[in-house]
Amino acid sequence: MAVQRYSTDRGDLTRTAILALLGTVGPLSRTEIARQLDLSPATVTQLTRELMGHGMLEELELEPSRGGRPAQKLGLIGSAGRALGVKVTTDHLVIVDVRLDGEVLGAWERPVDTTSPRALDDLVDAVADAVSQIAADPPLLGIGVGVPGSVEDQAIGTVNAPTLGWQATPVGDRLRRRLDLPVLVENDVNALAAAERLYGRGRTHRDFLVLTIGRGVGAAIVTDGRVYRGARGGAGEFGHVPMLAAGPVCGCGNQGCLESLVGAAGLVGAARTRMELPEDAGVADIGRAAAGGDAAARAVFAEAGAVLGRAAAGLINVVDPEVVVVLGEGTADWAYWQVGFDPAIRAHLYPGRRDISVEVESWDDTSWAQGAAALVLATPFDAAGAAGEQGRLVRARLIGSTP
Repeated sequence: MAVQRYSTDRGDLTRTAILALLGTVGPLSRTEIARQLDLSPATVTQLTRELMGHGMLEELELEPSRGGRPAQKLGLIGSAGRALGVKVTTDHLVIVDVRLDGEVLGAWERPVDTTSPRALDDLVDAVADAVSQIAADPPLLGIGVGVPGSVEDQAIGTVNAPTLGWQATPVGDRLRRRLDLPVLVENDVNALAAAERLYGRGRTHRDFLVLTIGRGVGAAIVTDGRVYRGARGGAGEFGHVPMLAAGPVCGCGNQGCLESLVGAAGLVGAARTRMELPEDAGVADIGRAAAGGDAAARAVFAEAGAVLGRAAAGLINVVDPEVVVVLGEGTADWAYWQVGFDPAIRAHLYPGRRDISVEVESWDDTSWAQGAAALVLATPFDAAGAAGEQGRLVRARLIGSTP
């Protein structure tokens, strides 16, 4: 008897992973879905029956067979729904309109100063403007917001984000009151992990890590197909692993955090001790110097890569993922990070894990916002999990009922 490995409680992304797979690769038979997602045939039969009942999948014409029973293919009904994803940074917002199958239908960028007293009003105004510009079909299921901070409850959406200057900021409440739509708010790296599970390389893995490098350093842990959030939604603060007792002061106030060494500020600080840089220089300037052959610039990245590799090895040894996916703005210079990263991570991994795959994905600024949209697209059936009541409201909109 086949053992059903996929549970259907608390935030499991399996149903939406099926939708995402069909949206990405096109119609497939139930057998092909089971194989590509490593599911039992019984599980696929049960879940696809539910999805068809909700009007999200349809059976297509039988495919001719060379022998035996013809395969019945299933196709995604593309008009099933869409979501807006919002990525909040210190100085701008990125908003994307994403269909259930992962296709980006539109994108906007808006300036914002998160330290301003009007920051939350500006955020709400920008999202409301984007909502007013999208078409009515497919229907808008909700809003997902990704922030570089902690969110104890996605469905409430109160944000603590020191880098934004936000403390107990009621992002979810303000958006819901203005827009009368379901709103989910989450740490931006956790949101990326949800998108990776639905649309990226994580689609075929149950247990994986997402590491992000850029202004800061982050991690998301996916275990048994679900993003692990911790007791208060703060799991994955990888950038604040202590590395040096008397290291540079981190943005969190502690000394010697990983982020203080290999985040954007750490890289610029290290580069200034080795090379001449303009007063307003950033990581992009170091990257251009490295691309031009500057040995000092390349050494900065290589040393940062070695530090990151040692820390990543420790995290891998603890959680034992199948694969590690590296994302973020910093991957633009990955060729220079990799010189230090690869030998360091292999040297510090526990024996038997040294062959783990580390996969670096291409990046652009909309990727963060796509992750935020995935918060909504991953929760149509999550009435009791991390999405709480907002998940129920998303589901109601998806199946066309009145909440």
